[in-house]
Amino acid sequence: MKIFAVGMNYMPHIEEFDRKAVKPAEPVIFTKADSALLKDRKPFFVPDDMGRIDYEGELVVRICRLGKAIPERFAHRYYDAVTVGIDFTARDMQQRAREQGLPWTICKGFDGSACIGEFVPLTDLPSPLTDLTFHLDKNGATVQEGHAADMLYTVDQLISYLSRFFTLKTGDLLFTGTPAGVGPVGVGDHLEGYIADRRVLDIRCK
Repeated sequence: MKIFAVGMNYMPHIEEFDRKAVKPAEPVIFTKADSALLKDRKPFFVPDDMGRIDYEGELVVRICRLGKAIPERFAHRYYDAVTVGIDFTARDMQQRAREQGLPWTICKGFDGSACIGEFVPLTDLPSPLTDLTFHLDKNGATVQEGHAADMLYTVDQLISYLSRFFTLKTGDLLFTGTPAGVGPVGVGDHLEGYIADRRVLDIRCK
């Protein structure tokens, strides 16, 4: 299983970190180790030696068939379900990596950093994926709201792009990017993710 993730896929999130924000010329792709996967409502243990840890809530799609060099017009055939996930990020480490032009491997791919909720089949969604809304709550208050229509690169575009370089396999995951509103987590925080009004993610930080 491979875990792919996309950076800078919502303009308001780009603007959180760069006032001169522009759309990336190509999707910004990074990967997470398989040991980063956190599911089944298992708690997230906040590392105490990595500085500030931020939540980044986003839609996650599940790959359902083998594919390579997939044309965009056929990309919708290669995923079958979606959920809300959290791309936990060691923000201080990421900032140092950005300043030095270094990879994000550790700050994005550490153990437990790829949290996913319950997958919802595409056939059960309240609206087409391209028009789906989602939000992330922290301790009962909404901190992030997203709309798939606001993605700079759509899910189909991302899958087509990724498949140029990687063979996609059944069970691979794609974190599609986070909207604005990212922030820190600490011990005792309670995070809940929703697709429309359906809660699909429930996780506590320890």
